[in-house]
Amino acid sequence: MSYSLETISPLDRRSNAQMDELLKAEGIRRDGHLDYSCGLFDDDGKLVATGSSYGNTLRCLAVSSSHRGEGLMNQVVSHLSERLLNNGYFHQFLYTKEKNYRIFADLGFYEIARIEGQLVFMENRKGGFERFLSSLGDVKKDSACIVMNANPFTLGHRYLIKKAASENSFVHLFLLSEEAGPIPFAVRKKLVLEGIKDLENVIFHESGPYMISSATFPSYFLADEDTAINAHAILDLKIFSKIASHLDIHSRYAGSEKTSHVTGLYNSVMASELPKYGIRFVEVERLSKEGETVSASTVRQAIHDDKLPEVINMLPESTARFFQSSEAESVIRAIKAMKDPRHY
Repeated sequence: MSYSLETISPLDRRSNAQMDELLKAEGIRRDGHLDYSCGLFDDDGKLVATGSSYGNTLRCLAVSSSHRGEGLMNQVVSHLSERLLNNGYFHQFLYTKEKNYRIFADLGFYEIARIEGQLVFMENRKGGFERFLSSLGDVKKDSACIVMNANPFTLGHRYLIKKAASENSFVHLFLLSEEAGPIPFAVRKKLVLEGIKDLENVIFHESGPYMISSATFPSYFLADEDTAINAHAILDLKIFSKIASHLDIHSRYAGSEKTSHVTGLYNSVMASELPKYGIRFVEVERLSKEGETVSASTVRQAIHDDKLPEVINMLPESTARFFQSSEAESVIRAIKAMKDPRHY
């Protein structure tokens, strides 16, 4: 039988309905983060295999149970990989159910980490993660770590970093480098570096692709949101434990969380999982200003509502100066365009 490989447009209701049906049959929910989808259709127009991508990740890959063994997954993955290459994504990643690991290993993907019985995180470069570890620089004894998004960098972030820096010889600060929010990574990096330039024992790192964000994590494999958050955290911490071992990191600091369900659950998982790797979890009470907790989400909301002066006391001088300059115009437009600036 012959098959035709076609792009599935978001506007093509029939093909999207078939895609949802095929994914459901394979125990997969459509991911909320997709920027391209394709499918193999038989001569009758029935979808027999599908796959999608988001950024440099392959996702929502499925083949009809009645068409397995025909090499259809190979065709879908080859098409998606070639498209990503043409778009400049040479380093590619995917998540797969553990039972399908061998299929993708045979297609040239290599394991980074896995959650036993659930899923495997893979990349198309052999030794890619090991090269990333080597790029992190020299090992520093008595080191702690902080991972943050800083969207934007506030006095709350600085307070957390300064506390960790005062309690440890060195602090490795990882800034999530994925473009997943309204403020570009280049801007976030600039504001963080300006905001910590006086803290000489803080070592800055770009997170690269190995620290997983909510956008890259495959929640579509899992039954509900809390299960997804839990698995996301466990997989992320498995990868982090390898980074920590390489850099001799013994503590991870994070701000306390009373309002965000996602971050609260993540902190809870860190508290239970990190000690298993010999890493201490330090949850720091968040900084408050005039009775209000300092948070990036509060700052974004204020910018969205044209009320930046009301939260200027939550920002380091360098961040405040940026948002009051013409340089910030495009960022402010992006924040104002958000439907829900507190969550994204």
